Amino acid sequence: MSLSRRTFLTWISTSAVGTLLPGTAAAAQRGEELATLLDLSRCVGCGTCVEACREANQAKFPKPIKPFPTMYPRDRTQVADWSEKQHVDNRLTPYNWLFIQTITGTYNNQPFEIHIPRRCLHCINPPCANLCPWGAAYKQANGIVRINDRICLGGGKCKAVCPWQIPERQTGVGLYLHLLPSVAGNGVMYKCDRCWNRIDQGELPACIEACPYEVQTIGPRSQILEAAHALARSMNGFIYGEHENGGTNTLYVSPVPFDILNNVISPAPGRPHLEAVPNPFLQEERLARAVFAAPFAGLAAGALHLLRSASEHDHD
Repeated sequence: MSLSRRTFLTWISTSAVGTLLPGTAAAAQRGEELATLLDLSRCVGCGTCVEACREANQAKFPKPIKPFPTMYPRDRTQVADWSEKQHVDNRLTPYNWLFIQTITGTYNNQPFEIHIPRRCLHCINPPCANLCPWGAAYKQANGIVRINDRICLGGGKCKAVCPWQIPERQTGVGLYLHLLPSVAGNGVMYKCDRCWNRIDQGELPACIEACPYEVQTIGPRSQILEAAHALARSMNGFIYGEHENGGTNTLYVSPVPFDILNNVISPAPGRPHLEAVPNPFLQEERLARAVFAAPFAGLAAGALHLLRSASEHDHD
């Protein structure tokens, strides 16, 4: 379903709360932060959202050049090649930005099965954007956190500072191939960009549009937060994302406590945890790192600013 801006505005002004909250398009145009609410009691794990994400973002997926340059020293940055494993859909990869994490267990002496669509949480104060030394990771005014594949060198700082280690690398693609391919970077980092181009055109993110059970709702974060609390009260449930990492623009509501869900998870690469994550920028060590890195990041980001601006213009 493709919506013009006018149709989008008309629809949200007359529809009930479902996949859209009133004022979403207007908020996006004003540059307000948008958030998504996921009602985990509705998700059945069908995977429709995963397939929709793949289809909608095919043009953004990496197309690596082989053979890969040999890196020196060899043990500094490992090759990460998913180009022959593009079918993998049970974890996050450069070709799979959304997967369903299914968790089973017992709560209040009752068995449960919870399905969680996992992707980038689009933090309010994202460490990946704040600490990327090249300015490749950045946050838009509407709350979407993106990685610019035109200037990312694949060093993986974004993944290292992400509490959930969301971004994934693909070797053999990106700017590093044209600089010092054996010593600088090792590809490009990829993750969910919340279908920024669709939102810019007044369309829903693909995962939200495709879901047959209306698991997700998108809207201004203040309204999404109110809706999350109302939903949690209605099911005597629990919220994840309101405070984690200083707050995220993805909020989950579950009938089962997230600490119980996290205790059942076996975290693995590409399969993130559900721990309670404190605000990293309240920690002196992270603040010191950010302050120390800022001059160098500023120089790098300044040198690449025009390239990023040109890239964004090309994508519009």
